[in-house]
Amino acid sequence: MITLKKEDGPADLDGVTHLSIGVSWDPTVGASGGLMGKLRQKKGTDLDLIAIAMQGAEPVRLAGLDSLDPLANGALVHSGDNQTGHGDGDDETVTVDFARVPPNITSIVFIAAAYKKHSSFQSARNISFKVYDATGGTTQQVADIWPSLLSNDNGCAVAKAMRVGGSWKLEVINETGKIKQGDEQALMRFAVSK
Repeated sequence: MITLKKEDGPADLDGVTHLSIGVSWDPTVGASGGLMGKLRQKKGTDLDLIAIAMQGAEPVRLAGLDSLDPLANGALVHSGDNQTGHGDGDDETVTVDFARVPPNITSIVFIAAAYKKHSSFQSARNISFKVYDATGGTTQQVADIWPSLLSNDNGCAVAKAMRVGGSWKLEVINETGKIKQGDEQALMRFAVSK
């Protein structure tokens, strides 16, 4: 079993064949109280978990938004878009099957963003990123990453899986930043900077 913390640096994923990262959040009333606050909470807020497959320094595939299996072989699979944050457990997940990742993919950057217009981290509460060793069909949690509630940013680079020779390493990043909403190029530039 591996246990991941940002201060530990990259961890070897030896023996890990499948890795899942999930994001969960609670909708909040925001600054509104009363009836408007209740309506906002019922509507929820839309955060997006996105995995960007990199070829060297270039982003080449994106799992998330409306792309659920961008490599078309089950190597990088997104669970689908939860637009409210309602429900128990992870609201969105990305699962990596390392044996199926093509050799030209050198890293995968996992990002959560309030990407769509009118969504924001401030409209979500208790944001949590969980990392699971999903080898053998199990889901053993190896990390729980919590971004700061004080951030005015709308993006968080959660973690980065890196190919090192014939194996993989995973590094917890947990750094927030600004991403222009609705702009896929801005999303890609944010991933490249990590």
